[in-house]
Amino acid sequence: MKYRNVFALGAPRLLDQLRERVRYLHYSLRTEKAYVYWVRLFVRWSGMRHPRELGAREVEGFLTMLATERRVSSSTHNQALSALLFLYKEVLGMELPWLDGLQRPAYTRRIPTVLTLDEVGALLGAMSEPVSLVARLLYGTGMRLMEGMRLRVKDVDFDRKVIIVREAKGNKDRVVMLPSSLAEPLRRQVAFARVAWEQDRKEGFAGVDVPHALEKKYPKVGQSWGWFWVFPSPTLATDPRSGIVRRHHLFEERLQRAMKAAAAKADIHKRVSAHTLRHSFATHLLQGGTDIRTVQELLGHSDVSTTMIYTHVLKVAAGETRSPLDALPL
Repeated sequence: MKYRNVFALGAPRLLDQLRERVRYLHYSLRTEKAYVYWVRLFVRWSGMRHPRELGAREVEGFLTMLATERRVSSSTHNQALSALLFLYKEVLGMELPWLDGLQRPAYTRRIPTVLTLDEVGALLGAMSEPVSLVARLLYGTGMRLMEGMRLRVKDVDFDRKVIIVREAKGNKDRVVMLPSSLAEPLRRQVAFARVAWEQDRKEGFAGVDVPHALEKKYPKVGQSWGWFWVFPSPTLATDPRSGIVRRHHLFEERLQRAMKAAAAKADIHKRVSAHTLRHSFATHLLQGGTDIRTVQELLGHSDVSTTMIYTHVLKVAAGETRSPLDALPL
């Protein structure tokens, strides 16, 4: 077929163009991998034809296949659509009328899983360091998993008892509290990280990854102590983008596996993930009387309506509405 080698056409190739544009716009590595996956799948599904030769019928057919055959969730469906919109608008530079007419599936909002205080205590007690400290940090501050993993030494302010969360979702910064009970454990963790940093400098390894073009402006910034990870990986790894061997932060799946094992050990039968700690943080703050605007700021939500989901959790948990069954003289 004419387009059988679509991935090898031109220089640079289609997927290389996609990666280049994603990086130019400073999207995360996770977004880059997701977009590459969906574009590759779309091209293969279409018989290896180039996207320039495809139109609304093929894009809608692909999205229909995902919904009917693969039965993907609405969020996954939206991600695939976003990848294709990015391909046509940002990579191929095609402003087509039908692009704006594509319908996104309605987002299904679920009541989040929230642990009780006793369950949180049991879960954290069943974990060991250093992942136990990461889990306590996520529950104690409401940070997302990768916000905790990517925490830099310079962003922990022990004197002011705050943590600055940099480049969070939506590329926003915010400030969260540093729980008093975590001050000393975090100091010990920073001291442990210092040993790894000094060893890397002694061995002459490349510095840690830093945002955007900061390293071009300040070539040695990745080697500075302030930019080092609070939770460094025990081993070096190859940077998937640059190919440079350097020390990354602790692998996120390490915490996820530890939480799953801890939930089983603590006999918790709810679906538990790192995000469950964030949900529990918000719910327990509201339960303790913290106003919803403060919780919104701590979570980094742009719209308070997003934070309002936790008020529904409180209503369910409180069980204040009496069932008519309980009024029957049984």
